[in-house]
Amino acid sequence: MEYISTSALANELDIKSSDLFDKLKALGWIERKNDKWILTDLGKQKGGQTRTSTKFGEFIVWPENISIEGGNEKNNAKLINATALGKHFNISSQRLNLLINELGWIEKTIAGWGLTKLGKSLGGRQFEHETSGGSYVLWPDTVLQNKDLLEQFKETPKEKRILKEANPIINKSDTDTVDDFRKKYPAEYRTKDGHYVRSKAELTIDDSLYLWGIAHAYEKKLPNTTENVYSDFHIPSGNGRPKAVYIEYWGMENDEKYDQRKNKKIEIYNKLGLSLIQLNDADIKNIEDSLQKYLLQHGIKVN
Repeated sequence: MEYISTSALANELDIKSSDLFDKLKALGWIERKNDKWILTDLGKQKGGQTRTSTKFGEFIVWPENISIEGGNEKNNAKLINATALGKHFNISSQRLNLLINELGWIEKTIAGWGLTKLGKSLGGRQFEHETSGGSYVLWPDTVLQNKDLLEQFKETPKEKRILKEANPIINKSDTDTVDDFRKKYPAEYRTKDGHYVRSKAELTIDDSLYLWGIAHAYEKKLPNTTENVYSDFHIPSGNGRPKAVYIEYWGMENDEKYDQRKNKKIEIYNKLGLSLIQLNDADIKNIEDSLQKYLLQHGIKVN
């Protein structure tokens, strides 16, 4: 159970802190003694607690889901965080936040995530960490049934076909095959920086790089090769990096034809001496930890 200060609760309820203190006093939950607000026994019964910090001294906090209307806690919906939501869908909290950011429920702040009007209409509530001051959002457990959120985890037949045919290894004589592939599987997923990619996994990668402020390109042709081969993502050299970094997402497992194409493409990267980051579905589920670790190995630090 998370707890928030009275001032933070006032901000969440969109009322003045002074008005909230007066209301809590009228409810008998707090009282004023020696120019200081004190928690009453009734306030303790309602879930109030006392905290002490070096900066603010002693102050009162309340359960995150408390309601001052009628003096009862909300029973219609349990509030859960991004970690719990991600666990339900078997993905990391970082990727979950990226998905609901794409839905327009939250937006990136200086330190954390902020709630949008749409997110608030769905029952989301924004809080601040007492120590770090970073912002985060809690959601009613009813969002687990939200059709727009559930849609993010549906792999369409079209996307399955794209994954199966992705990353073809094309010889110079097979240029028509490349063109056919691009026409058959157009890039229809629009990323935050305006790129159009071919799958939700690639959307996650692109949006992550964008949010981390890392310049990148999508589907860039490999240099110094007579073969018509494109990378999934390309991070140019610069900022102290003497070499560019390429990223490949391998979207298929246990497929013999796909594995042959994958191994051939890796062979080309090795032959050219290019720096390569390889991602799979497990990495996508924990994109922030996995990709940031791989980037750091190539001298790219995410702030």
